[in-house]
Amino acid sequence: MKIRLTGTGTSQGVPVIACDCKVCKSKDPKDKRLRTSAIIEWDNLKYVIDTGPDFRQQMLQADIHSLDGIFYTHEHADHTAGIDDIRPLYFKMKRPIPIYAHPRVIEDLKKRYEYIFTNVNRYPGAPQVLPFSPKAYRSYFIGGKEIIPLLVKHGPLDIYGYKIDKMAYITDAKSLPPKTKELINNLDLLIINSLHRKKHKMHLNLEESLALIDELKPKRAILIHISHYMGLHSEINPQLPDNVELGYDGLEIEV
Repeated sequence: MKIRLTGTGTSQGVPVIACDCKVCKSKDPKDKRLRTSAIIEWDNLKYVIDTGPDFRQQMLQADIHSLDGIFYTHEHADHTAGIDDIRPLYFKMKRPIPIYAHPRVIEDLKKRYEYIFTNVNRYPGAPQVLPFSPKAYRSYFIGGKEIIPLLVKHGPLDIYGYKIDKMAYITDAKSLPPKTKELINNLDLLIINSLHRKKHKMHLNLEESLALIDELKPKRAILIHISHYMGLHSEINPQLPDNVELGYDGLEIEV
């Protein structure tokens, strides 16, 4: 299984509009962060986690020509606003694209993008999706892989992370329920959010992320959903524990 991080930034991305900080002005490609998303591939199948505002750019950069489905973590715009850009893939493949999400998220998408979901007076230029609403911890199988939606607390909001084999992808977490922690102990790879160093009401900061990683003991951990306030990649990455690294756009991992 291969994971490509197509975006590792927060809701504003990095650089942030109108910001002159050293991170936003950095020339290092690892300090340029699109909104957080990933592509997961196995056995000629390709799945995307989230379709944020940079989805079009991310698919072009990764040279994606087909898509077997989308796993949504939650309904916030930085994770869903690019859904309309699945159109070229839908037109090329000539089949609806499955989407998997918390039931609340499916309902939210239906309200905001009614033209994609409706069968009444359907606009011929709209993409078509097949929505599925798996319950948290209720596993399902795709192409021989067990997919487990993990309950994650984004502040007070229930959202999903995803476990596939010995890998888990979690973004926008502030805390994890005990059952989620139990399921992701001793992974080969944990991908998890780490906003910056200061405390935040809705997101793990660096101290909290590292403490959680130390508790869960993955062989390798990669930090995502990173703000410009975190600092330069070249300065922060060497300070991290041996099994932890800052993710960056375009990073590919084999699991």
